[in-house]
Amino acid sequence: MSSDFEGYEQDFAVLTAEITSKISRVPRLPPDEKKQMVANVEKQLEEAKELLEQMDLEVREIPPQSRGMYSNRMRSYKQEMGKLETDFKRSRIAYSDEVRNELLGDDGNSSENQRAHLLDNTERLERSSRRLEAGYQIAVETGLVIVPPCALCEHRSPTLHSRAAGLLHSLTHIFRHDVHCLLALALLPLSP
Repeated sequence: MSSDFEGYEQDFAVLTAEITSKISRVPRLPPDEKKQMVANVEKQLEEAKELLEQMDLEVREIPPQSRGMYSNRMRSYKQEMGKLETDFKRSRIAYSDEVRNELLGDDGNSSENQRAHLLDNTERLERSSRRLEAGYQIAVETGLVIVPPCALCEHRSPTLHSRAAGLLHSLTHIFRHDVHCLLALALLPLSP
């Protein structure tokens, strides 16, 4: 029984060495080869899991007095398997980051480009805000000019007064809404 276990151990060692080698090469391969390598590593990880299951079954059949040594080995193999899976996930993330960068044309200067776009948009937003504030002031002043004559005519035409007040309210709402829209647009992600 222990000879079966040792055979599985040798197979596991060879397989994990191959997996480790392939995982380290994944991020540096061209896209087509990366896909094939990722699929191959996934297949080999499944084989390694099956080997661990076989080894675990063998350990369960070993007499209790000898089982302790094999159990310790199994724990270390399971830890090694977990490390391989973690490394593979990291390798795939690096792979997906590279693919994303290739698709988006990210050349490493994107943060500088984004910063420049953000500064430009901030300046535009400030200019627009100043214009909106000036427009709002004009609307308020116009409203003050419109409201007193309407107050004089209030006893004749309450409708005229309510329409003037409604116009002032609408203008106030529009200018405030535009400021919020400009702020929202400035905070949108920038496209290169």
